[in-house]
Amino acid sequence: MTGELNLAGEGGHGSGSCAGYGGYSDIGAGTSVTVADATGTVVATGRLDSGRSSAGDCVFPFSVAEVPGDSDFYRVEVSHRGEVTFSRDQLDTAGALLSLG
Repeated sequence: MTGELNLAGEGGHGSGSCAGYGGYSDIGAGTSVTVADATGTVVATGRLDSGRSSAGDCVFPFSVAEVPGDSDFYRVEVSHRGEVTFSRDQLDTAGALLSLG
């Protein structure tokens, strides 16, 4: 499974690397990504890659290996920021697109 976390307003003004600060200081390269199936059972974990500045935001790509394909829905959570539910079709088509801020 692949995805991105968009951290609004945290990207500065350049096109280089970035990370969250202040209330978002827990968001950065290496922050945990947890994937649970429809029953809430954690089935895979991964980590955010380095953030890159994009239009004033900080965008963190991520991939989570070995997510089983036997659930119709998955819950994805970055750090302790709350789960977002995606259908298997959404994940297959666009990946997990998340945002904060």
